[in-house]
Amino acid sequence: MTKLIGICGSNYSQSTNKKLLEYMQSQFFYKVDIEILEIDKLPLMDELVGKETPKEVLQIAEKITEADGVIIAAPEYDHTPTAALLNLLSWMSYKIHPLDHKPVLLLGVSYGRLGASRAQTVLRQILNSPEINANVYSRAYLLGYSKKAFDDWGDLKGRDKILELENLFDEFLVFTESIKHLDKSNLINIHDFDNFNWNDLGGDQ
Repeated sequence: MTKLIGICGSNYSQSTNKKLLEYMQSQFFYKVDIEILEIDKLPLMDELVGKETPKEVLQIAEKITEADGVIIAAPEYDHTPTAALLNLLSWMSYKIHPLDHKPVLLLGVSYGRLGASRAQTVLRQILNSPEINANVYSRAYLLGYSKKAFDDWGDLKGRDKILELENLFDEFLVFTESIKHLDKSNLINIHDFDNFNWNDLGGDQ
């Protein structure tokens, strides 16, 4: 079964971004295994030369590396992602690079109308930077007025938004599989190159 990591870009215990991840975890359990990671225990990024990467960071990095893809649900503060999420991404681009070529789906959930759309632009730029180099899916899911978006059982309300999420998620799973097959193909090509011998071509050199 496909394994995905869900990352909530907020440390708030009642985060609606986390609610959306939990909803996806319960609704899509028959398709994928989604593990939601907490980032509230991470130390602040510190680039002191020779300092070892904290174990909390390495544990998250290992889970990301082993997963087939990543879902990032991010709120918006002052038109940007949260400091907590930026801190995580800083760790993921210093000494370790678990998001390299990793398929990533972005979710933007906010109390306002726009669903963290401006923060999504910043986040996409960061994830596409050379030191992270993630394969960010071209479309994102935006959920506005999130305080009213869930019922008392934590289920998403509104048929249109539910169908939009389901369709986007299915698209992302296809995208994830295509990246996986592409990576395997590249590994085969590299292996063939390592074993390449000009003499196999025959003729004059």
